[in-house]
Amino acid sequence: MSIIQNTHALIVGINDYHDTRIENLSKVVQKDAKDIHDLLINPNYCSYNPDNVQILLNEETTKSRITEAFDKLAQNCDKDSTVFFYISSHGGRIKSGDYAGEYLLPVDTAVINSNEIVADSAISNIEFTELLRKIQVRKMVVVFDCCHSGGIGQPKDMNALIFKSGFSERYYDGLQKGIGRVILSSSKNDESSYILPGDANSLFTKHLLAGLQGGISSEDGLIRIFDVFEYLQPKVTCEHPNQHPIFKGELEENFPVALYLGGQKGIAPAKPEEEFRYDVYISYVESDADWVWDILVERLETAKLKVAVSDDVAVPGVARVVNIERGIKQSKRTIIVLSDSYLVDNMADFENVLGQTMGIEEGNYRLLPIKFSAIDESKIPMRLKMLTTLNLSHSRRAEREFERLIEALKGELPKIV
Repeated sequence: MSIIQNTHALIVGINDYHDTRIENLSKVVQKDAKDIHDLLINPNYCSYNPDNVQILLNEETTKSRITEAFDKLAQNCDKDSTVFFYISSHGGRIKSGDYAGEYLLPVDTAVINSNEIVADSAISNIEFTELLRKIQVRKMVVVFDCCHSGGIGQPKDMNALIFKSGFSERYYDGLQKGIGRVILSSSKNDESSYILPGDANSLFTKHLLAGLQGGISSEDGLIRIFDVFEYLQPKVTCEHPNQHPIFKGELEENFPVALYLGGQKGIAPAKPEEEFRYDVYISYVESDADWVWDILVERLETAKLKVAVSDDVAVPGVARVVNIERGIKQSKRTIIVLSDSYLVDNMADFENVLGQTMGIEEGNYRLLPIKFSAIDESKIPMRLKMLTTLNLSHSRRAEREFERLIEALKGELPKIV
């Protein structure tokens, strides 16, 4: 089997910290890192050159060793290299004072009653950004499988040190700057990253491994970065509705990050209904966002449906219409949330016309109109009036209508006859 030339990786897993005030993570963290490493260098899968893949675990993950590993990447890579960095560890925040900021915690981080010592032993977002900046490549993936909301033991003297576990999405803001640099994170800044009972890997890494092992489809023998996130996001959130992976980046191309099954080509496309990444795409306008996110999305995800919303499928640096087309194409049905604002919004009109056109070309009914409040029925275009609209505005009928909606989304696509 061929090996991708000029691909490099650094894998870091930290679960057992020197400082007893830092809560140790599950041993699954080490297994996650080892499994990612082994899959990357496997010639039957991702096919990275083993000489170009570094792995650091626990005692090896001191601040100096991590810095040395990044320096080695910078020395060995050129502008045409692809770099894959994966870390599972703790993050932390100093909330105020001269050392306020976001920090990644190496194994030798010292959480004692001095913000200066914490800052000196951890890796700040500024330091991490500088480590990445030295690696002069245009294809880089930085993957964080880290909790953002739990884990650091608080020191006794709270007046001396104001430290909070987890880091926010601000940690990524500097990291993503630079064309071709992508940040994948296992969860949002106010969420935890979960390990489900009975699983051998954390939820995010489990699906990352499955995708790289062939779950992400390919017809040219390559696994590309957009496809990685589009595979991961709905699967993670479907299994745990309180964990939402995020994607940040500025891209010129949907660049490949690994070989597909060692470089196999000509994979037969799946049947139409098997290739959908999402059960439903939600088309709405911003003025209706509170109802969509607080009521609709929550009900659908509770029903174990894979939901795509424009905020989730949007890829930074890519035209909005391209993101919309990808989201609708990869969703089995499209819900259009009708309101007076929706009916006069040009982008909303583009979304529902696109969904209806795709359905007609396939011979399926793709659109499913709903309304949650009274609207001016005279403004609904005839092509939408011809479709049955579920009315979720009536307090006594809403529950029954929600059940009909969920049943329709779980069923097969209705055929146009």
